[in-house]
Amino acid sequence: MAHLLHIDSSAVFEGSVSRELAGAFRRAWSEAHPDGTVSHRDLGATAVPHLDEAGIVSQFLPAEVQSAEQRKAGALRDELVEELLAADALVISAPMYNWNIPSTLKAWIDQVLVAGRTLAFGDAKPLAGRPATLLLSFGGGYTPGAPQAPRNHVEPYLQTVFKDELEMDLVVISAQLTLAGKVPGMEDLVDLAQKSRSDALAAAEERARKAAGALA
Repeated sequence: MAHLLHIDSSAVFEGSVSRELAGAFRRAWSEAHPDGTVSHRDLGATAVPHLDEAGIVSQFLPAEVQSAEQRKAGALRDELVEELLAADALVISAPMYNWNIPSTLKAWIDQVLVAGRTLAFGDAKPLAGRPATLLLSFGGGYTPGAPQAPRNHVEPYLQTVFKDELEMDLVVISAQLTLAGKVPGMEDLVDLAQKSRSDALAAAEERARKAAGALA
């Protein structure tokens, strides 16, 4: 029975395109794998703390000499790490905020990247090969070759984490131009935006079916 970890990070709830993509993924996953289980962590609703000194130090000190603050910070990291390690598949939804990922998602990533547990340590690669899906939304156009593409710091960073370092089986799906029709100057891009959104929804559903089917 496969287990999916679902992470949302948008600060917006109504009208969030990244959340919409995640919803499509979840529905298709459940239909393809009705006996599977899902854990949902909504960072937009309940953010995890940013990694601080106590959290870092807790990884290097024996429990018996840790302060109460260090034990608490270490317990949180342990909880988040174990939640990730328990997942047979991972799906993350994220919008672009100011050319990068939401700070809530960065905080979660900082907490779960622990050498020897999630990050490769020697020959051990705990998450290698597990399916990971990124469902991204961009207010403008950031596809390769677009004028704004060099300002897209979302995908390169997430690719580094989940593909290059964790060696997960990564698929990236994005909806572009989500602000078309909402901000001045993008009126002529509405049709392109709608197509990008529709294509992304279909791709999210297809990826969910394939990932669930491979784990069935």
